[in-house]
Amino acid sequence: MSGRAKLTLFAALATLLTSWSLNPLVDSQAWLLQAALLLALQSAVGAGARRVPLARTLTVAAQALVSLLVLAFLYAGKGESHGDGPLAYLVTDFGALFWQGVRDVGEFAIPAPLTDGIKLLLVSGVLLIGLLVDTLAVTLRTAAAAGLPLLALYSVASGLAGGGDASWFSFLLAGCGYLLLLLSEGRDRLAQWGRVFGATPRRGAADSGLGNGAGGQATAPVKFGRRIGAVTLGLALAVPAVLPSLGGGLLGGTQEAEDGGGSGGTISAVNPLVSLQSNLNAQDNRVILKYRTNSPQQADQYLRIVALDEFNGVKWEASGRALIDVPEELPAPPGLRAPVSGTAVEVTTSVTAADYFTQRYLPMPYPATSVNIGGKWRFEPVGRTLVGDQLGRDRFQNVQGAQYTVRSLLLKPTAQQLQKAPEPDPAIRQEYTKLPDNLPPVVAERARQVTQGAKDDYTRAVKLQDYFAVNGGFRYNTKTASGTGPQAVARFLDDKEGFCVHFAFSMAAMSRSLGIPARVAVGFTPGEKQSDGNVNVSMRDAHAWPELYFEGVGWTRFEPTPRSGINIPDYSRTQTPATQPSAPVPLPSQSSAAPSTAPSATPECPPALKKLGECDAAAPAQKAGDGGGPSVTTVLGWAAVAVAVLGLPLLPLLWRTRLRVRRLATGEVLTAWRELGDTAWDAGVVPDGALSPRRTASRIVDLGRLEPEPAAAVHRVAGAVERTLYAPPGAEVSYPELADDVLLARTGLLASADRLPRLRALLLPRSAARISWALSARWSAVTSAASTRLTAARLRLPLRDRG
Repeated sequence: MSGRAKLTLFAALATLLTSWSLNPLVDSQAWLLQAALLLALQSAVGAGARRVPLARTLTVAAQALVSLLVLAFLYAGKGESHGDGPLAYLVTDFGALFWQGVRDVGEFAIPAPLTDGIKLLLVSGVLLIGLLVDTLAVTLRTAAAAGLPLLALYSVASGLAGGGDASWFSFLLAGCGYLLLLLSEGRDRLAQWGRVFGATPRRGAADSGLGNGAGGQATAPVKFGRRIGAVTLGLALAVPAVLPSLGGGLLGGTQEAEDGGGSGGTISAVNPLVSLQSNLNAQDNRVILKYRTNSPQQADQYLRIVALDEFNGVKWEASGRALIDVPEELPAPPGLRAPVSGTAVEVTTSVTAADYFTQRYLPMPYPATSVNIGGKWRFEPVGRTLVGDQLGRDRFQNVQGAQYTVRSLLLKPTAQQLQKAPEPDPAIRQEYTKLPDNLPPVVAERARQVTQGAKDDYTRAVKLQDYFAVNGGFRYNTKTASGTGPQAVARFLDDKEGFCVHFAFSMAAMSRSLGIPARVAVGFTPGEKQSDGNVNVSMRDAHAWPELYFEGVGWTRFEPTPRSGINIPDYSRTQTPATQPSAPVPLPSQSSAAPSTAPSATPECPPALKKLGECDAAAPAQKAGDGGGPSVTTVLGWAAVAVAVLGLPLLPLLWRTRLRVRRLATGEVLTAWRELGDTAWDAGVVPDGALSPRRTASRIVDLGRLEPEPAAAVHRVAGAVERTLYAPPGAEVSYPELADDVLLARTGLLASADRLPRLRALLLPRSAARISWALSARWSAVTSAASTRLTAARLRLPLRDRG
């Protein structure tokens, strides 16, 4: 194996070893084998292009093109696209899957499930780093600079994974790969100087592959280089472990203080809304929670995660509060008094979380009275939430795979009780009506306009809810860019389009401007009940809603979001009398027409139900004559793509065949001689322009190991070349068997070659380098002509200020 081939191999190996650091990011390592195979293909394309040889830019372009084509055919068809035909399959759909992977990265916690989008990001990222390493180390012969993309790959993987127990092993693999790459390049450079110098090898020693001869040991410079590399790598691994101050360096994550036991510690201001929009837009609507409950009102069984009670002018978030150990019986909910507490019903809910759901907050009904769950959990009394405790450095208890039971109260307040609620506690009103100074005035003005005429907080709250959900002209759209700052609230009130975050945040801010204590709850809607009695909660059930405080009831849920499947609480519904028919509908007569098989017209949907998304849209009618098979355009497009892909590796063969036919069809001796020289070059006989035709023919016969008959054909062509060059003018030197002799010599050259050289002569002919030479010459001619014209134009310009 040549030095450059070894360098190519070690460049790919260094990239693959560094890619191991990406494994902790996903829950499966199946992507690594595919990345290794594609990386090997990319390196093989580069090695073949360098052997042709092609220009450096063409070599990199060939590697990138082949990698993109293979990725497109492996992953196209797995994403969403709205086009038809091969272009949509290879481009639009491929790009959609790529962006789906970007959304999956922001949606899932580490380790994330290996979705098709995430797998595409991992494999394409490894191929990109591999292309950069191969270009720097092999094509440009600067292996030291190849450490930069390797370091970038390891740094990104280590930063996302947050260190961990296996980070030292990932660093060890990456360091070994880089050192092997440097060692391979060093050996290749020393080989160009001559024999490796050093001490005389001892007899009988095993050949290490780096010695001064057969059976020799590694010479002194190589042995010291190995020792230096080993010591350096050992120090890089050992020093951070010995010195505590370096624990947050390359191998470790950020050092954090661990909470002690008892009642210490605080809840950090973590905003769980980061991935809520991604959950609502998720294509893979997986079930993340399953529960069974004895609640008589399962439609009101919201699973609450956390309450966001602080609006700082930029975003809503959970304020930092003290944590305590989880008591056996949770304290009474704040604000709950008789008579509402007397009509409350205690229900029991058993919940099972999916293994891929890594939320640190525990989803449970509100208000919970007791929780039975294993693991290390802490209780935050004000928000009545359970938070996973710290288990170690960068490790926290979460709900992943947990099974727990929650007892909670089902409150049944009436509209009259809420309307007659007394004034809230002054401390609660002061804390939960705070608004930032930079809140746009339009928020408070719009709140006063909407609630004009209302004489109590309950009526104001219902009017705000109906303004968003029914009569304000708002539309539900999960694709709207999320924003939580004060300007985002004002913009939402003008655009009137958003999803649950916008509605909940805006209603809470407007309620606070009216003096109503408000906060935002985040969690899940009740989910979908199954035939076995269980209820499934999926990713798209993620939701945010405002909670308003009423004395005697406590924190009360309202629903301003006009989304299908959202259950508006009975106590917040506008009381309207039912519409009675003015006259009985007559029965159809016996002579009426028979029922039609065509779909009936959709009845008119009331505007209120339209806003809530409760009207079923009519299914689009199928086009007449629209069959299930592909169209003729699609079939022809697929056929064209298949021909193009299958013909791509055959382009050099087709080009050489076409060129050979054109050359031999001319009947010119010198043209046929050029074809014979290129044929011998393809078979491994490198041309030498310094030799005479006779010496060149002898060289082709000897190096090509030709049989007597093909050898005689080569000599006959060489004799014709000599007569052409030295015969007097007007002499006829061509002969009818010229083309047959060239083809006979080609057959002999291919027959005497081994299998692999023969395949290369056919599929990757060395004479294809003439294409690069021709393009380079053409480019030089164009630039020279442009320079000449520019110089001439400058000379024709009039000279100013002549004396």
